[in-house]
Amino acid sequence: MNNGRGDELAETAPLTVLSSWQVLRAACSVAGLNIEHARLIRFGDNALFHLPKDSVVVRIARGMDYWADATKEVNVARWLTQINFPAAKVYDIPQPVSIGGHPVTFWCFIVGRPGDRRDIATLGSILRRLHVTPPPKTFDLPHEDILGRVRRRIAGAMIPLTDKSMLLQRLCYLQAEIRGLCYPLNPAPTHGDAHSENLIIRDGQPVLIDFERFAWGQPEWDLAMTATEYLTAKWWTDEEYGQFVDAYGYDVTSWTEGFDVLRAVHELKMTTWLMQNVAESPEIADEYQVRMRTLRGEPSSGWRAF
Repeated sequence: MNNGRGDELAETAPLTVLSSWQVLRAACSVAGLNIEHARLIRFGDNALFHLPKDSVVVRIARGMDYWADATKEVNVARWLTQINFPAAKVYDIPQPVSIGGHPVTFWCFIVGRPGDRRDIATLGSILRRLHVTPPPKTFDLPHEDILGRVRRRIAGAMIPLTDKSMLLQRLCYLQAEIRGLCYPLNPAPTHGDAHSENLIIRDGQPVLIDFERFAWGQPEWDLAMTATEYLTAKWWTDEEYGQFVDAYGYDVTSWTEGFDVLRAVHELKMTTWLMQNVAESPEIADEYQVRMRTLRGEPSSGWRAF
């Protein structure tokens, strides 16, 4: 099993839905896993597949630039298991592995239902628990780089040059704004993509998943994810957002000196995440345009979730 970085970076093929299946077949052959009845769970920064025969989830990253994140994911999962934090567990093989220039990790499938709008208070509670957890002693969490992937996404996107220019200008502006923030909360372990779909509810209890953006940083960023979904995307009602705030014990929107910057950053991240897949379907291409209009200052009537 190749768990080094032997694949040549320059020849990594772009990850598409079609090519991700090819990587999956090769990865499962290397790992000795059964691909029969495999299904694609999600396609975003990664392709996620469920292998029902072995009860495994395979996670395929877009390129070797993500190798450090894949390694970190595995380390974080093992650490959280050791401290009895309710979190996803890695499948017991050496990993990550490199397949065709794509980091691949393997996870134990969690029998349960995906988190949804019923679990907004549960998300607040598990984030509160995470943010008071002492950092690991056996490895260092990377410092939070909240905009770390945005420039790479813009560079590789199949969008008009005018859009790329606008997005890059916004990125540079927000990077400068972030440097001027003075945060009210103490630094902590942060999830980095803290929304309800990154919970699995098993036997009525939450299990946290997806540690790709896990870091040591500011809890405000995790909280602002849900706040942006509430205010910009309009995915939560007033009552639901209130449940999230009550469960966590702090409303990040009350931070008048900094929340607008946090919200703008999350709007940019959410738009560029979706932007990666504009060629996959007309629906995604249409939603990308909706989000770009919001970034250009037009009033938002809500975003569609993908």
